[in-house]
Amino acid sequence: MDCPFLTDDAVAALVVAVAPPLEEEDGLQPRAGTVDATARYGIDLAELADRSGGTSFRGVAGQVATVDLPRTHTGSTYRLPWAGLPSTIVLLGIGSGTDVELRRAGAALAGATRGLERVVSAATADATEAGVRAFVEGYLLAAYRIPRFGRPAAARSGEGPVQDSQAEQLVLLGESHETQLEAARVAATATWLVRDLANTPSNVKDPEWVAEQASALAGAAGLTVEVLGPKELAAQGFGALLAVGAASASPPRLVTVTYEPEAAERHVVLVGKGITYDTGGLSIKPREAMVPMKTDMAGAAVALAAVLGAAESGVRHKVTAVLPLAENHVGADSYRPGDVLRTYSGTTVEIANTDAEGRLVLADALGYAVATLAPDLLVDVATLTGAAGVGLGRGHAALFATNPGLVSGFEAAAAVTGERVWHMPLVEDYTSALRSDVADLRHVPLEARGGGAITAALFLREFTDGLPWVHLDIAGPARATASRHEVTEGATGYGARLLLQFLRDLD
Repeated sequence: MDCPFLTDDAVAALVVAVAPPLEEEDGLQPRAGTVDATARYGIDLAELADRSGGTSFRGVAGQVATVDLPRTHTGSTYRLPWAGLPSTIVLLGIGSGTDVELRRAGAALAGATRGLERVVSAATADATEAGVRAFVEGYLLAAYRIPRFGRPAAARSGEGPVQDSQAEQLVLLGESHETQLEAARVAATATWLVRDLANTPSNVKDPEWVAEQASALAGAAGLTVEVLGPKELAAQGFGALLAVGAASASPPRLVTVTYEPEAAERHVVLVGKGITYDTGGLSIKPREAMVPMKTDMAGAAVALAAVLGAAESGVRHKVTAVLPLAENHVGADSYRPGDVLRTYSGTTVEIANTDAEGRLVLADALGYAVATLAPDLLVDVATLTGAAGVGLGRGHAALFATNPGLVSGFEAAAAVTGERVWHMPLVEDYTSALRSDVADLRHVPLEARGGGAITAALFLREFTDGLPWVHLDIAGPARATASRHEVTEGATGYGARLLLQFLRDLD
């Protein structure tokens, strides 16, 4: 426990770990750093925990008890046992110390120490490398603050988010785990980016703005960027993307961002739904359903964050993000139920509901990827269907894939990141719901028979040309109405860490 940080006046708090009693009548179990801290401070931390947390503090993962130790008066000659040490001790429950519990403990620590400039933690001294990564990820993810659009105390010019300037630092005691710490930082940074983009109000965030952000970020990372505007989209036949965005004053864009390492083993194309605001079009949404629709471009943000993270991590595969960006508005140029659109691939689609616009822009983007990018694997990610959220709630994404190896790859990545998925079937009998009398496909069944997430996936599969393909419907976990553990209120950033881990592990 002898560490220079503990005698540094800048250290605000020391964190030590405790676990639940082995038996009901037992006391809290000391974990990494607790015994050393007890000896160094000359106090009984278990007794402090009982007094500070009461009977409710049982060392469960994510529970916190903060103890502020007294100081002597200025000029006093009496020396307390903890003189020169941090005056705040944070007793952090880690449960049995699984990766999930350590991630929750890290998140709880971020909330308990918000605003403290420097926190030293011994809570992970005995953790595995994966446990250290989970703890740091939880801390970083829960430390996120939603950008605030407003005027700070000092006058300023221009519009944009106001970020809290408080700098916080977490110092870990124990062995160095540089690889895991870097992985945690990259993963959390990717999630923060998705949250920032998705939480930005749609009066700021139109398709052109997202394209500019993607270009700037990709350019700074040395990646290749291409942006197609309305004229290029029309000339190349992006009939679905143009129709969805036709009623908006902000016309669509299609952005591709490519990372290509030397001797790339595979080419993975990530297609992300980028509806920067969704009114539902002529099939207009109820008012309440429109409120969170600034986050309907979360899929595009995830794809962008994943390709940037892949480049920063040195993933050995070529990765391209394809971002079809549009606003689905109501106006004289709105596309209508009953219209027939010609997509990029030439497939015609009968429109049944203009509020099912996400699968249309994805159809054009998938067709473009197949025709021009020569992918070995296609992955699309989208806040696509309410059915996925109804069926799985907010804790899991609906996972569809064309082969078992892809399913197991994503399930393994989910086990590492805590971003959970649930494998859903591609039910062949349901393809009859896509039949149309006037076009090649109908994009939404005329009769609601359930299985809406499945029929949406089957529609998208029509544009993959038989390539290996994964579809992630993140409509449930992409948004949260309240913060819980590492998940923050608003846009959660779900999917960025999952995709990045999958790309790292892909053979």
